[in-house]
Amino acid sequence: MDIVLSIAAFLLAILGIVGSIVPALPGVVLSYAGLLCAYFTSYSTMSAGSLWLWLGIVVAVSAADYFLPAWMTRRFGGSRAGAIGATVGVFAGFFLFPPLGIILGPFAGAVLGELVHDKQDVDKALRVGFGSFMAFIVGTGLKLIVSLGIIVHVAADTYPAVREWFATVF
Repeated sequence: MDIVLSIAAFLLAILGIVGSIVPALPGVVLSYAGLLCAYFTSYSTMSAGSLWLWLGIVVAVSAADYFLPAWMTRRFGGSRAGAIGATVGVFAGFFLFPPLGIILGPFAGAVLGELVHDKQDVDKALRVGFGSFMAFIVGTGLKLIVSLGIIVHVAADTYPAVREWFATVF
């Protein structure tokens, strides 16, 4: 059972890294599931406190990822229409023009939302689009950092058992 849990831990952690970039997958949640798999192996030395700490980080990053686009859009002077456009742009870009649409979708959505709100101010629409793009970059970066941290924790917890297994087999 330990082998199955270890393989699942690494697969989920790797899938979590992929999910940190692809909006349709809950990256940090998948990475945390991998951490839980590693915790439930018989050889794990991970403490419950570290699980709670990672859970808090995962919840905080997941919440920030949802609120960041609207907040950054507003911070760059955008209206509600720009924030809605950025959110719609994330999903439209992902489904209509992958993989480039994942990056450009929030920008285009925010610009179009702002232009619907005020057709005369193109400079403001572009500035708001840039803010939405920056929110995507920051959110993706945060998720990627947390997912990489979790896979390092999984590898550090698993390494002694893998080393011992190799020593006994070879």
